[in-house]
Amino acid sequence: MIETREFEGRSFLVTGGTKGIGAAVVSRLRGAGGKVFTTARSVPEDLPEPDYFMAADVGTVSGVKSVAAAALKKLGRIDGLISVVGGSSAPAGGFARLDDEAWDRELSMNLLSAVRFDRELAPAMIERGRGVIIHISSIQRKMPLHDSTLAYAAAKGALSTYSKGLSKELSPKGVRVLSVAPGFVKTEAAERLIDRLAAQSGGDREVALGKLMDSLGGIPMGRPAEPAEAAELIVFLASDRAGYLSGSEFTIDGGSVPTV
Repeated sequence: MIETREFEGRSFLVTGGTKGIGAAVVSRLRGAGGKVFTTARSVPEDLPEPDYFMAADVGTVSGVKSVAAAALKKLGRIDGLISVVGGSSAPAGGFARLDDEAWDRELSMNLLSAVRFDRELAPAMIERGRGVIIHISSIQRKMPLHDSTLAYAAAKGALSTYSKGLSKELSPKGVRVLSVAPGFVKTEAAERLIDRLAAQSGGDREVALGKLMDSLGGIPMGRPAEPAEAAELIVFLASDRAGYLSGSEFTIDGGSVPTV
């Protein structure tokens, strides 16, 4: 039987926690008794528990350091770090449209943000001999989309590799490290991606959505995931129920990845 208050006495930092998967993770953790500090670029109008939030650009070194310090001050310690923040703002049009600025932006948000938070917060977990770090990757690390999200896919591929390597170092010290690779999730970021693709195909969103679905090889379950479905997997991995899991990546994609 699952304890409804299984995170009582536990403290978490969730990045990108005001929209999509991140918001669903925050809600689920708090609903199970956890204390959760979160961050995003801007403050939403209907932000719950505003005292446990800081607006920052965590694609920068200063943003990461500020959030980590604020979270530690508010929570006292962090038992779990869940790096959800990510996304792509690069222009469509293939590799030639990606200049150094675009690459820097995608790598900073989708890879280096997680690396920097780990560097700030993992040492205290190691000292206590307990903790969990979860990185949110993407199935695009296996199925990159060349037209509009190549840099994003490359960054997520690097994140998955980094996560595996970090687990080898930290698992013997009591800190579990895992990654989760969602497929197509019904988030605001996904809607914005469809809009950008639509701009390249005469403004037709249905055509853009069809192309995006085709690029993924289809979704056998016939629909994108809801954020809460991805959050349920992430929260399970953060719990003691997953206490023997470390170093693995878990895919949640409705069957999109066509290989074993």
